[in-house]
Amino acid sequence: MSSPKLLRIASRSVMAAAVAIGIGAAPATGLAQTRGPESVSDIAETLVDAVVNISTTQNALRGGGRVPMPQIPDGSPFEDYFQEFFNDGGRHPQLPGPGSSLGSGFVIDAGEGIVVTNNHVITGADEIVVNFADGATRTAEIVGIDSKTDLAVLKIDPAGKNLSQVPFGDSDAMRIGDWVMAIGNPFGFGGSLTVGIVSARNRQIGAGPYEDYIQTDAAINRGNSGGPLFNMEGEVIGINTAIISPTGGSIGIGFAIPSNLATNVIDQLREFGETRRGWLGVRIQEVTEEVAESLGLGEAAGVLISGIEKNGPAEGGALQAGDIIVGFGGLPIAEVRELRRIVAESPVGKTVEVEILRKGERQTVQVTLGRLEEAEISASAEDALEDDDAEEETGPVSSAKVFGMTIVELDEEGRGRFDVPEDISGVLISEVEDGSVAAEQGVQAGDVIVEIALESVSEPEDVLTRIDDLRAEGRKNALLMLAGASGELRFVTLRMN
Repeated sequence: MSSPKLLRIASRSVMAAAVAIGIGAAPATGLAQTRGPESVSDIAETLVDAVVNISTTQNALRGGGRVPMPQIPDGSPFEDYFQEFFNDGGRHPQLPGPGSSLGSGFVIDAGEGIVVTNNHVITGADEIVVNFADGATRTAEIVGIDSKTDLAVLKIDPAGKNLSQVPFGDSDAMRIGDWVMAIGNPFGFGGSLTVGIVSARNRQIGAGPYEDYIQTDAAINRGNSGGPLFNMEGEVIGINTAIISPTGGSIGIGFAIPSNLATNVIDQLREFGETRRGWLGVRIQEVTEEVAESLGLGEAAGVLISGIEKNGPAEGGALQAGDIIVGFGGLPIAEVRELRRIVAESPVGKTVEVEILRKGERQTVQVTLGRLEEAEISASAEDALEDDDAEEETGPVSSAKVFGMTIVELDEEGRGRFDVPEDISGVLISEVEDGSVAAEQGVQAGDVIVEIALESVSEPEDVLTRIDDLRAEGRKNALLMLAGASGELRFVTLRMN
């Protein structure tokens, strides 16, 4: 039994909470009374009919009859939590039906019968059924899917059914602390509504190249995937996709794809049945503090170009390895995921202005964008078979040691030993000492030093001279452009002390 002291503390806490959220308290004629937060029932009534249950069946049982887990890169900080959520070892009942799964979705076009959900909800399905709150069902066909953003667009026959639809809102307008509503199908209980706030924005969870998740504490559970996250105007500002949970249930950490990212993908899937993303044709990496210092930059900002793709839009000199992209299409660029998303959302064939820093000077160049999907298909088709015939090693013509690396001239013997492509030129790294500065940065034997501090090198003497020059300039780091055995370029920074 609670003590009088604890009861008094609890009473004061309730009153304080009431004042904090603007709720009036009854006159002090007895126990304090509160009415609770303002009801969302009126707006909910206009939304719930547009939210649907997505059920799928498969001819063969896959994954124990559960919603398949989205692809998460190995080593993601959230990998264990996703494993718990999507594969909980049988602690919870199986979803209904052999080879079946349940998720959520919502109608965005009542006239055409267009429904949006998550790609992972329908992955591997032989039949997809859309179930409405009034018990009506419709078989759905796939209009298009996008695994990179985990989105799917479905179409049902709207005939004989008075469908309700919901509009998209502006996810960029949402602020941390704004109220949101989630409606979905948790654990098979259709039409369930929960309320919470936007807990954070721009979250990355290791689930895809364009992730920019809205985090919410509105309860999201198994079966909510693909359902809408609404603002208080009844607009969809997110599509619920994943949660973090050590138990399989909600602990108040859920993630939704922002509407401003989703709508562009959905429009493309509806128009073309596939995505058509812009492609710049460059390999990129973050500008770290070490890279910024080695290039003499005032701050670590922008995106470093580490290589130019063959036959890509940037080939021909408009952009070069070592350039730092600081603007794209008139928008400032500060980090890799920002550039990746903006380029992808740009129309294929559009000529855009790219603002760069090249050897400390700001320039603007124009590039006509290609199509990412075509580049990916081409890259897969051109994977060459590697020739493992290596010749015996003989003494190098000349060599030197620096940063724990043994560097030698790149001759035909070295090319054969390490399978270095013919179009790569520079200085070959023949050995790397364990525990050295170079080894700590992932440098390996067989790598080729192409440039140091944005200047080309062709023999070991060039490397030593360039490093001496950097030391004389007071630099603490040396920025090396390396080519691996596949020919792919990357930058590493090596401390010179």
